[in-house]
Amino acid sequence: MFCTSQSHSLTVSYLIDNLGFTPQSALNTSKRYSFKTPHKADLVIAFFKTHGFSHSHIAAIVAKLPKILSSNPQMIMPKFQFLASKGASTDDIILLATRNPKFLQSSLKNNIIPTYGMLRTYFQSDEKMLRCIASFPVSFMEARLVNSVKMLADAGVSDSAIGYLLRTRVSVLLSANFREQVDEIKELGIDPSTVKFAIALRAKKTVPKSLWDAKVDVLKSWGWSKETMSEAFRRNPLCMLSSKDKINEVMKLWVNQLGWDPLALAKFPWLFGYSLERKLIPRAFVLQYLLSRGLRNKNDELSNPFFISEELFVKRFVECFPEERSQLLKIYHEKKGCS
Repeated sequence: MFCTSQSHSLTVSYLIDNLGFTPQSALNTSKRYSFKTPHKADLVIAFFKTHGFSHSHIAAIVAKLPKILSSNPQMIMPKFQFLASKGASTDDIILLATRNPKFLQSSLKNNIIPTYGMLRTYFQSDEKMLRCIASFPVSFMEARLVNSVKMLADAGVSDSAIGYLLRTRVSVLLSANFREQVDEIKELGIDPSTVKFAIALRAKKTVPKSLWDAKVDVLKSWGWSKETMSEAFRRNPLCMLSSKDKINEVMKLWVNQLGWDPLALAKFPWLFGYSLERKLIPRAFVLQYLLSRGLRNKNDELSNPFFISEELFVKRFVECFPEERSQLLKIYHEKKGCS
């Protein structure tokens, strides 16, 4: 008991004097790891300093992984060399080690090299791979990440789709219920060989269930069935990233202002992502004016006026009607808030 107490006391003093820990944080850390002699700790700290780590970097690593102070620096060095061989800078290595110290104790041969090689498949270069690691250092070497990537590959998900998730939203791959989400997206009929499959997974992960259900309720209030929602989601999974208020306002504009069928929007779910003020409202009022003057047929293509560029919209739906041009421009600019 005396020996244990003595080692705790030595560790606490060491952490305070050498790494700037507060007494409380040093005490908490010593409960996770303590030593009887500072010899190994001195070697580890000297090693890190030699390789560009600052005092605060080393303290951060030790706070997360106290046992690193018992490591053999010669076992850490090959991991730095491996990353450097792939083009990692000193700053890249410091970032990874500081944010994810477990990397330092992973087996180079059995874990780091195979994991890097597997993930590298989904990037065009080591530079892009390292950029991803720098963006999500905590996720690199996560067993759950590796398992999720393997699961997607086994399910026929394309390399480009997996790469999309690794580059843009790696958290999707770390979901606890990831398999269920994959199965749900497959049941919707989205082709796993397309990037759209990955986009759908991202959308499903990004929106909490309670908020997802609230958006579903809004769409139901406009007469959408489960099948209609599935159709819209298949066409553009990102439509469910729009807020429920935004979805409701777009519906009001489409149905109440233009008098169009709310079910038709399932064919054009991209519209939910467009700006109401800058695009949808000004164009809707121009179209409404043309319809009221009999200058546009109500059976004409519904979505095209909203998808084309502003220059083309003005050319086709304003300039083409010289006698109404002045009024159309007035409506268009007023609704856009232009002076």
